[in-house]
Amino acid sequence: MDSREQYLVQEWLPRALQTTYQTQGWGAPPEGELSPASADASFRRYFRWVGGNRSLIIMDAPPEREDSRPFVKVAGLLAEAQVRVPAIYQADLEQGYLLLEDLGSSTFLQSIQTGIGEAELERLFEGALTALVRWQQHSRPGELPPYDEAVLRRELGLFPEWFVARHLGRELTSAEAAEWEGLCELLLSSILAEAQVFVHRDYMPRNLMTAEGEPGVLDFQDALYGPVSYDAASLFADAFFSWPAMQRQQWMRRYWQLARDAGIPVPANCDEFVDQARLMAVQRHLKVLGIFARIRYRDGKPHYLEDAPRFVGYLREACAADPRLAGLARLLESLGLAQ
Repeated sequence: MDSREQYLVQEWLPRALQTTYQTQGWGAPPEGELSPASADASFRRYFRWVGGNRSLIIMDAPPEREDSRPFVKVAGLLAEAQVRVPAIYQADLEQGYLLLEDLGSSTFLQSIQTGIGEAELERLFEGALTALVRWQQHSRPGELPPYDEAVLRRELGLFPEWFVARHLGRELTSAEAAEWEGLCELLLSSILAEAQVFVHRDYMPRNLMTAEGEPGVLDFQDALYGPVSYDAASLFADAFFSWPAMQRQQWMRRYWQLARDAGIPVPANCDEFVDQARLMAVQRHLKVLGIFARIRYRDGKPHYLEDAPRFVGYLREACAADPRLAGLARLLESLGLAQ
């Protein structure tokens, strides 16, 4: 147990529990047990405290590494949109500790991997789409930082810097660099032309909690105000589980219909939206490959890069479906990623 965890267990948590039980009218906190709940790709850690018939989650986000203020702000925006997020019982932003409602231990990803039936799968994703559309309906400028060209270019830059240079161990040739620049301009011109909404940025099965009705939503602290197709694209092209292309396209069309019916500013033509979302997804896939390589080589977490072939597959699939991505297809082949 490191010094930060020791302080959490011995000092901060007992005070936070006492205050929470008092303000919630739960009586006195019983003796409880603390265990690891999960970790993610950042420097945050999560613990689960169980005492009596109650379970709570502690977020440990070292303030020199992670700023917890966006988590609190975005949680409020999601709750305002009636999206299910964990209640925040205590928030010590200076020290980076939060005491949260426990939304359970089963994510969409875990439910899928246990082999749920088709009807339950459809129920889960229908709930995820309904919650996403409601979140987007509450969008308004000025609440969240913009997902603008500077952010998009910085994300794209992770691919040549970390995946190509660090992971593949090479630099882009002049011909490859030209293909890369052309690809970036294609992606940016499409993405920046999209309508703008609230964007979760990691809306995928690993961050959705299985529940009756609509899912609980987690890991939303990096939300921005940006392209309307982003969250749907990330939901169906998952980082840790692959769906058949036809099923992903059907779900994407279902999202478009729900969004259009709700007044979300998606294109009037579904095929146009699908084409738009494909380019948005390519930007995300390239970014994720860069991030996974960075997590491995900078942060010492190698297992994320094991899913890199999944994203290379998504890119190849996009190239096969869209002649605009001929330059990306040539680049993948040149980098030895075409097969």
